[in-house]
Amino acid sequence: MPGTDTVAAAYVQPLLEAAGAHGIDGATLASAAGLPENGLSPLPATLPAATYVRLLDAGAMLAGDAHFGLHVGERVRMGTYSAYGLVLLSCASVGQALEQTARYEVLAHDLGRSSLRRDGDRFQYRWISHYPDASRHLVDSVFAGIRVCGDWLAGMPLPPGELAFAHDGGGEALLRHAGHRDEYVRVLGSLPRFNADANTATMDARVLDWPVPNADTSLYPLLRQHAEQLLAQRCSVDETGTGTGTGIEAQVQLAIAAGLRQGAVRLAGVAGELAMTPRTLQRKLGDAGTSFQAQLDQVRYRQACDYLRQPELSLVDIAFLLGYQEQSAFNHAFRAWAGTNPGAWRLQARLDARE
Repeated sequence: MPGTDTVAAAYVQPLLEAAGAHGIDGATLASAAGLPENGLSPLPATLPAATYVRLLDAGAMLAGDAHFGLHVGERVRMGTYSAYGLVLLSCASVGQALEQTARYEVLAHDLGRSSLRRDGDRFQYRWISHYPDASRHLVDSVFAGIRVCGDWLAGMPLPPGELAFAHDGGGEALLRHAGHRDEYVRVLGSLPRFNADANTATMDARVLDWPVPNADTSLYPLLRQHAEQLLAQRCSVDETGTGTGTGIEAQVQLAIAAGLRQGAVRLAGVAGELAMTPRTLQRKLGDAGTSFQAQLDQVRYRQACDYLRQPELSLVDIAFLLGYQEQSAFNHAFRAWAGTNPGAWRLQARLDARE
């Protein structure tokens, strides 16, 4: 959540490089963002995510670069994504790499949350920012980075996608200039639709099956195991509020919470994550006096309450993040959990916070 979110040093590096390309040194950038002059030297292992957002805006201002976010994203490399970048390099397909991005991006940054949905012959990548009031440079940098690394993984340029961004693209005055629009097309492959409801990229689903030509898939199990260990350390049950159980319950809750970032969660998928058969998982949960559905509901309810306290997230966004296809299904489930609808719960939570 904002306030406790962080960004890894490797993810900050492209921003420093983009600023450096304009002759802006670390001390000047730090001061402009409200940090001590030596705040970036040496670069800490992590920075608060809110500080990263301020650095991004400061860099854009000092550089006078209307596309600073795009140019930060252009400098992203697989190493920018820290430990999970190695996982991506071992993925067999573009689709598998995007799924791992949704699962492990928290290891690189807490700036937002990714999800991936396939619908027939199309798929949609969606990124919900934790800082929706930040400048457009944040969203631009994230999508530019994904584009650059996606092209690199595929070994060829990805086909132009249908892009939609929630920001205004810089406003009508800038968008009237062909050069301003052309820079979006050059970096992202197509001109986004601005002032949209969400930040999304939609493409032909066949792209998901494109192979990663130079992937060393033999390393995937080991690298993924390492990433899982890091994720467990970072997203411990107590820290995330995804559950308070022990043993099998805690393991299942962590797997469910991670799985929801990729969309729908199924018993078979969670069992596979825990290296057991669905029947074995059901038996273990039964021995603990619970069930898979009960654990799924518990995680969803706790996450729903967390999301409802974040005013920037709409009810549609929250339903999407919890793996529901329709907001109505989320409304029905939440009423069963809390005895009231999510809108009323959110209003009461705001009133309670003011007391």
